[in-house]
Formats: sequence, structure tokens, C-alpha cells
Amino acid sequence: MNKITEISSTLLAYLKRPDLYPELRRKIWKNLFNRSSALRGKTEAEQWCRQLAITEREFVENVLKMDFVPFEKLFPVELGTALHAQQNAKVKMGGAGSLNVIYYINEFAGSHTSVETGVAYGWSSFAALASLERRNGMLYSSDMPYILQNHSEDFVGCVIPNQYRIHWSLYRFADKESLPKIFEKVHSIDVVHYDSDKTYDGRMWAYKLLWEKLRRGGVFMSDDIGDNAAFKDFCNHNNLSPHVIEFDGKYAGVVIKN
Repeated sequence: MNKITEISSTLLAYLKRPDLYPELRRKIWKNLFNRSSALRGKTEAEQWCRQLAITEREFVENVLKMDFVPFEKLFPVELGTALHAQQNAKVKMGGAGSLNVIYYINEFAGSHTSVETGVAYGWSSFAALASLERRNGMLYSSDMPYILQNHSEDFVGCVIPNQYRIHWSLYRFADKESLPKIFEKVHSIDVVHYDSDKTYDGRMWAYKLLWEKLRRGGVFMSDDIGDNAAFKDFCNHNNLSPHVIEFDGKYAGVVIKN
């Protein structure tokens, strides 16, 4: 698909979805006037991440002060079923983040209410729900539809085990529409996992909103923080002490709200 065809197909797909018109307007504005937002401060962010990075095990054992058992050993049967579901999916979506970190921050917080942005196959949802269901908690997820892939919505969250789905509420809009809808249901959050709009401006808008809803003692996590300087700048501006975890050649940032 060449660039002109891709743009035309994207525009047509949006025009068929009036519920996504607000996001279409934002995408047009971003592509015309703010294309640099995605990579703003990338070089300094990567250097900052490298200096602070620790492993998943180090984070769980030394920061959370919890015994570390890999997620795949805690839930081997559920993980096998999830991998089979992904293999059978007819569309290509994003891969899994740090299942270990997502699971253990929910355990650490004793989470009853978690909010995530970005779902795709649902790997991060699976990890959060594996903890939440033990306390009859709820995961509220925001996920922008994959509008160029036919039947993609049938596979969003496909790896989530069936027994966990009663604890899951999915909002199929861009974050700027989904999050206000979620906040009508939720007034305080125990754990936040951000993995959606990766632009600098998109992150800074959502970080502020989600941080304000996060309770004291709650945990805030963002994936792919080496892509630009948004997480670094957000922490600096708010005098926060972040933890940076490296896995699979990427970086995730975590802050415990004191």
C-alpha cells in the first residue's frame, strides 16, 4: 500500500465511523502542524533511561519488596491458552509489554481498580486481571479501533482468559473520549498502565489526567518511555522519583505515588 492509498483508505475508514470524528480531526491537525511530537527529546530520553534502567526482577524484589516468580510460571495454563489465541488471530496487533511488572504492581497496590490505555491482543490486560480477579476488582481499558484492519475488533483482548472477562470493561474510542467516560464510573484509581498515544503531547495530556485520579500509594506505569522525553519531563516537572525497567530492548517507567 503506497502512501497516497494508505491516507485515502484511512480517511474513508474514519468517515464510516462518526464516533471517531473527534480523533480524525486531531490526526489531521497533528499531521499538518505537529509531526515532530512523536520523537521530541528521543535522544535525551534514551540516554536517561539507560542510566536509570534496572531489570524486572530488581524492580520487583528491591523496589516493591516482593518475591519474584516469573508470570509464565505463575499462570502456565492460562498463558498457553493465550498464546494459542494469538496464533489463531487473523489480524496483526502490538506485542506484549512487561507482564511481570504489570502483574506485580497490581499485587503491590492491592488493586481493586486499574485503568489501562491500549489493549491490542490484551496481554497487559491479562496480566492486570490475573491480579485483580483475586480481589474481585475491575480493569477499565481504553483502546482505539484498528480501523484499517477488517474484523480487528473481534480480536481485541482475545488472549484474556474467559474467567477474567467479568472483571473487564472496554471502551473503544481514542483516549480523549474513553477516559472521560471511564472517569464517570471511576473516581479513584489504584494502578495506571499507559500504552496508547505515543506522541509527546498525547502522553503529557493523558499523564496529567491519569495522575490526578491515581490515589496515594497507587502505581503509575508507562510503556516505551524511550520514544520521546514525555515521561522524563513529566517526572521532572512534578518532582517525581521514577523507576525505569528494561525488558526486550525497551523501557517502561513506574512511579509510586507518595
